[in-house]
Amino acid sequence: MSELLRIAMPKGRIVKKAAELFQEAGLGLPDDIDDSRKYIIPIPEIGIELIMAKPVDVPTFVEYGVTDLGIVGKDVLVEENRNVYELLDLGIARCRMSVIGLPDWKPTLHPRVATKYPNVASKYFRERGQQVEVIKLNGSIELAPLIGLADRIVDMVETGTTLRENGLVEMETMFHITSRLIANRVSFRMKNDKIQSLCDRLQSVVRVKV
Repeated sequence: MSELLRIAMPKGRIVKKAAELFQEAGLGLPDDIDDSRKYIIPIPEIGIELIMAKPVDVPTFVEYGVTDLGIVGKDVLVEENRNVYELLDLGIARCRMSVIGLPDWKPTLHPRVATKYPNVASKYFRERGQQVEVIKLNGSIELAPLIGLADRIVDMVETGTTLRENGLVEMETMFHITSRLIANRVSFRMKNDKIQSLCDRLQSVVRVKV
């Protein structure tokens, strides 16, 4: 039996949309993949093995070669800045990275910005010549301006419902986000035929959706 392509698949919001994309490309994945408690899911009939991972860990798995490929949001890819190939924009899980705050926000002398993406935020404000203190948070980012921890936040926005419910507004759109297919650099050379075949099948579906 030929060696399976190992793909790091992120748990959470991306997995169901990625599974639908694979199925449309004729690459059948288990129907209950988003509910599975398994970390390793071999699917030999289509020549792949899925490694279920936290989204933030996907680029690390790919860079270190424990998986050949990975599916990851552009937000994580930019934040982690790992040494991988970005092969394909899958066009799924669309959202945006934004600067967010209270509607009556005014510039302060020593502004603080809270975020799960400290590298993204630091680079963004530095490139604009703005000195800010970036505070790393792991969840409930919207709380930061409400309780006075930070003046603004940097976070992903999909529908904006959570922001509106908490009295927050988008101030600036930093960049748009979709999920990407990424590859380990060595795997891309050594398993190029298999990887290119997978890319071509996914690309045919993505092209139709655009």
